[in-house]
Amino acid sequence: MRNISLMKHPISLIKCFKPFISSFSSSSTNNVSEAKLIFSVAPAMGHNEKTHPECSSRVPAILRALEKAELTPKFRGSEIIRHQSFKKATTEDIASVHSRTYISSLEKTLKGASKNSIVHFGSSTDTYATATTFTESLVAAGAGLSLVDYVVTASKVNKNPPVGFALIRPPGHHAIPDGPMGFCFFGNVAIAARYAQRVHGLKRVFIIDFDVHHGNGTNDIFSDDPDIFFLSTHQEGIYPGTGQINDTGYGNGEGATLNLPLPKGSGDKAMRTVFDHVIAPSAQKFKPDIILVSAGYDAHVLDPIASLQFTTGTYYMLSSNIKQLATDLCGGRCVFFLEGGYNLESLSDSVAESFRALIGEPSMATEVDKLDILHDEPSAKVHKAIRRIKQLHFL
Repeated sequence: MRNISLMKHPISLIKCFKPFISSFSSSSTNNVSEAKLIFSVAPAMGHNEKTHPECSSRVPAILRALEKAELTPKFRGSEIIRHQSFKKATTEDIASVHSRTYISSLEKTLKGASKNSIVHFGSSTDTYATATTFTESLVAAGAGLSLVDYVVTASKVNKNPPVGFALIRPPGHHAIPDGPMGFCFFGNVAIAARYAQRVHGLKRVFIIDFDVHHGNGTNDIFSDDPDIFFLSTHQEGIYPGTGQINDTGYGNGEGATLNLPLPKGSGDKAMRTVFDHVIAPSAQKFKPDIILVSAGYDAHVLDPIASLQFTTGTYYMLSSNIKQLATDLCGGRCVFFLEGGYNLESLSDSVAESFRALIGEPSMATEVDKLDILHDEPSAKVHKAIRRIKQLHFL
C-alpha cells in the first residue's frame, strides 16, 4: 500500500504505518522494530517460455532455497517480513521512465495475443512475451515500489529500518525508454528511483548494478540527471556491448554515471577491490538519500550466460557492504531488485547468502562454493581499469 500523505503529515507517522503492517504475514506483525529484511514476491508465472533461461522456474527456486535455509517469516518471525499484498504499478509510474507510446503499444500487442502464444521482440528471439506479460510486469514494478514505501516510512521511525528485496520478474535493467530489450520490459529500478523522488521527496538516488550485463536501460534513462548516480560493474565485451569506462553521462549528468567493465575471469578478489576503491568512495562522494540495487546473480562462476567467476561468498560480501553503506550514508534506506541469474542452484544459493548478509548472519558460502573450479583472476587488468575510473571520477 502506498500513501503519499505520509510526506505531509509526519506527526501521524505511527498511525500511517499501520496500513503497511496489515498487509504483511501475521507472524511478522508482532514487533515491526525487529524487522531486518522485508521482501516481496512477483514470480510472473504466466510469463514463461520453458526453454528460455529467463523462465518461470527462477523465483520459485529461490523461495524453495529460502525455505530450506530457514530464511522466511515461518522460521524468523518478525525478523524477516514477506509483503503479502501490494498494488500494481500505475501507468503514471511506468511513464516516469518509459514513453507512453511504448506502454500503450505493448499493452495493445499483448492483449491481442492468444493464451498460449509466445511473442518475440526485436531482431532476435531473446526477448519474449506472453498474454500475461504486460500485467505481470506492472505487478513486478509495483512490488518494488511497495518496498520503497515501506523502507522509507520505516526509516522515519527506526534508525535501522529493514532492507527491502524484490524477488521479481521479468527483470528490468535492459529496458530502454521506448521499448523492451534483453528479457526486460519495464525498468523496475529506474521506476523506483523516480518514485522515491516524486512520492517521498528523496532527491539523490544511488543505483548499484552488479549484474554480469551492463544495465544499458537504466544508464540511458538517467544519463543527463545529476541527482541519480548509476554505477554498473559488468563483464566487458558481452551483451549488450555498452557500458564503456568513458561513458560517464552527459550534460548536467556528466560524472553521475560510472561504468566498470570487468575482464573475463574476474571474481571475488576483483569485486572486493572494486567495492573498496570504486563503489564505496563513489557513494560517499555522492551522499545519496537512498540506495537501489540491480541485483543480478549471473556473474556466478556456475552461471551459463557469461564468464566471470563470482561465488556465493561474493554476493554475501556485496550485500553486506551495500547494507553498511546505506546505514552510514542514508539512514539505512536500501532496496534490492532481482535482475539476472540463470543457473537455478547458484541463483538460489546466492540470494540466500544475500538474505543472510542483510540480516547480519554469518555466511554459509563455504558449504556450497566449489573453490577448486576457480582459476587465477586477471588482477592487473582490473587494477588498470580502477586507476582509469579514479582519473575520470576524481576518486
